[in-house]
Amino acid sequence: MGAGRLMAVLVTALLAGCAPATAVAGGATGPVSVRRAPEGSYAVGVRTLTLDPRSARPLPVTIWYPASTDQVAVGRFPVVIYSHGLGSRPELHAGLTTRWAAAGFVVAAPAYPHTRQGAAHFTRADVRHQPADAWRLIRYLAGLDRSRVDPLAGHLDLTSVAAAGHSAGGFTTSGMFSEGHPARLRAGIVIAGGGLPGSFAGPAAPVLFVHGTADPVVPVTVGRAAYARTPGPAAFLSLLDQDHGAYLTPGHPGFAPVLATTTDFLRWTLYGDRAAEARLPADAHSPALTRYESRPAH
Repeated sequence: MGAGRLMAVLVTALLAGCAPATAVAGGATGPVSVRRAPEGSYAVGVRTLTLDPRSARPLPVTIWYPASTDQVAVGRFPVVIYSHGLGSRPELHAGLTTRWAAAGFVVAAPAYPHTRQGAAHFTRADVRHQPADAWRLIRYLAGLDRSRVDPLAGHLDLTSVAAAGHSAGGFTTSGMFSEGHPARLRAGIVIAGGGLPGSFAGPAAPVLFVHGTADPVVPVTVGRAAYARTPGPAAFLSLLDQDHGAYLTPGHPGFAPVLATTTDFLRWTLYGDRAAEARLPADAHSPALTRYESRPAH
């Protein structure tokens, strides 16, 4: 696997009180970390690389990570795999992913071979192969964490992984929760998506669904059907009268509740932050714009 090229570019500069302190916390599926969630914000670095560049499925990846000066911040951080939708690419989701990285997560976003923007042989049917690509990326990240020379070595907490994605990337996320998936996949965020055949099997994990109630591409009923199938704790954030994803754009009225809810969901499930779990209903509370509901495991 080729490491590709490295860019360490700082895109934010918020460093107030951000170093994780030691503590023991219990997450949704057991202990998830020996560190409490960061209280402040990190600067954010970005790196690009390509997995298996000479294979039949080369996988370009963009990684956003907590940074300090010109290097990875001190600490070990949970990992979020973020999957794009049809005809999209990772950098189009940077409004969300960079803010997750600033909150203390390493976010790795693959550009899938046959559904990304500019794919030479575009086909939506390839979505069914994307969960395997995402798992290939997780294995690759484990190798980087063990490396003696990689800048991310020793900084990736791969015992606490979440999957997230929008549209086809939401379906990809659901597909990662298949029979026999490793328990280190501790949470999912499905945005404007639904389930693939075989989804939501294996170890139960919390899943947050985010969906516009007027989505013309993936009807909200598809998301709600997947929500009903999820065996672990689940929550559903409805964006009232909203479309397929305008609420993911910074400055859109729906962006703030989506960012707050998804960030606290990740803090709860990956850092074991119970205060973040308690904040979730308030994060999403915007009566004219959002509706939030949750349920325990089946």
